[in-house]
Amino acid sequence: MLTSKTPALDLHGEEVAVIYAIVTEFINDNYKMGNKEIVIIHGKSTNILTKEVHKILKENKYVADFALNNWNLGETIIKLK
Repeated sequence: MLTSKTPALDLHGEEVAVIYAIVTEFINDNYKMGNKEIVIIHGKSTNILTKEVHKILKENKYVADFALNNWNLGETIIKLK
């Protein structure tokens, strides 16, 4: 369940070329801190960032599951192992 304390990463304005490092570091840091749920805000305009974020999530060993937020398609909710 998302709360106001759920860690979130906002990627608005970031270039696709740099988000791999940003997203990977965010996931790894939250895994080490013991967080089980995080959010990545990528926006919903052209879906370029969404597709790239989901590609990164599929490859990350700490990600158990992820899905778009049903109430805000500009966010992806991630469950960590």
